[in-house]
Amino acid sequence: MHFDDDDMHDTFDDLTDDMGEASAFDAALGTRVAGRDYDAEEQSLLLLDQSHAWHPYTQHQGMALPIPIARASGAWLYETNGRPVLDAVSSWWVTTHGHCRPEIAEAIAEQARTLDHVMFAGFTHEPAAELAAALVARMPRGLARVFFSDNGSTAVEVAIKMSLQAFANAGTPRRLIAALDNAYHGDTFGAMAASGRGVFTTPFEPLLFEVARLPDPSEADTLAALDALIDARGTELAAVIVEPLLLGAGGMRVWDERVLQGIRTRTRAAGVHLIADEVLTGFGRTGPMWACERADVSPDLMCLSKGLTGGFLPLGATVATERIFDAFLGDRTRTFFHGHSYTANPIACAAARAALTLHDDESEDARVAIEVAQAGHLASVADHPAVRAVRQLGTVAAVELAGTAGYLSDVGRAMSAFALQEGVLLRPLGNVVYVLPPYCITLPELARAHDVIARFLEGERAKDERGGDVD
Repeated sequence: MHFDDDDMHDTFDDLTDDMGEASAFDAALGTRVAGRDYDAEEQSLLLLDQSHAWHPYTQHQGMALPIPIARASGAWLYETNGRPVLDAVSSWWVTTHGHCRPEIAEAIAEQARTLDHVMFAGFTHEPAAELAAALVARMPRGLARVFFSDNGSTAVEVAIKMSLQAFANAGTPRRLIAALDNAYHGDTFGAMAASGRGVFTTPFEPLLFEVARLPDPSEADTLAALDALIDARGTELAAVIVEPLLLGAGGMRVWDERVLQGIRTRTRAAGVHLIADEVLTGFGRTGPMWACERADVSPDLMCLSKGLTGGFLPLGATVATERIFDAFLGDRTRTFFHGHSYTANPIACAAARAALTLHDDESEDARVAIEVAQAGHLASVADHPAVRAVRQLGTVAAVELAGTAGYLSDVGRAMSAFALQEGVLLRPLGNVVYVLPPYCITLPELARAHDVIARFLEGERAKDERGGDVD
């Protein structure tokens, strides 16, 4: 590592003259990760980071220092001091095939030497055209048109706008969107509006458009509520958006395939679009390629991102039926006036094309092995007094811990810190700890992640059960 920042180094040198190197570093940056020492290059990196970077979902006041990562391979991250950390959450669910897969890296390098970028308005190129065709070939029946964006939240924005404008273009405007309680669809404004209300959205409540709320299918009768909504406001309702079968950031809540089938039946009969947000659930996470396939459901719009490029580059996609695409044909006022500077970036598309190719029989076998192993590990802790519930769908396993519930529950922070000390990356959603590994993980590696959870239950949570309170 090398940093050319004279002012930063001068400031650090002044501190060390007065206090000594270690104490100056602590005074400048605050809380260290337990037991972690830093060499001069790591200290330079962290000084730059803490002086200028703003991390996502992070309370910087009193935060522990971020862990500097130098490289990655397979299911492992490697700190700058060489210590390995098992990535048991696929780095926010994106590294489907594992880190630094050579097939994807080589596709990126080759494309970068050929065509880095060209605007996608009025131009096309092989990586985008081939990727669109390859995606459509694997889609549920009826999905035929691919609109590229740059992340999951924007893929959702695109889907909502497509639905609303399709009705407007037809001369029958509908402006109401329905969404599930406890859903999460992203952090841009349309995606926030469609997401469940909570700590993520509270500051923006007055600015979010109206959304009809349907109960979480894991808790209540969603179909009865949808029937009532259609009876009362069916002519206003443009779309129902769901995370099919798995509410991810809402706590890895699993819901029934029959409910998804019922939503599809009712929306089709009412002429309402069904939007499937498969940003998390796509690319084999729930077993088949798409969660919708488990229920034999074909939505009108599907949102993709996360695993699309195998974790290498940001890219989103919204896939629509030909019928929705046709609603935008005609004079220029019917155009879908939406785009991104990096729409269909050739390098990102090349990465996605290579990642998609890796979803083969070998990958499917690996997913089946993970699914079976996850079930066994969950069974071993299901009856623990510190566990409220266990859940699984495909390769995704979740353990809901007893105690204070919700995203701000401190037990998740305690669990995460304990796991990192043990060399495993887990990032619980409040009191819900989950294991969502890359498909290259070995069964012993997967067992290591679950062993950390089990030891946390016997240690930190056992203390809580005896009267302490980590929440």
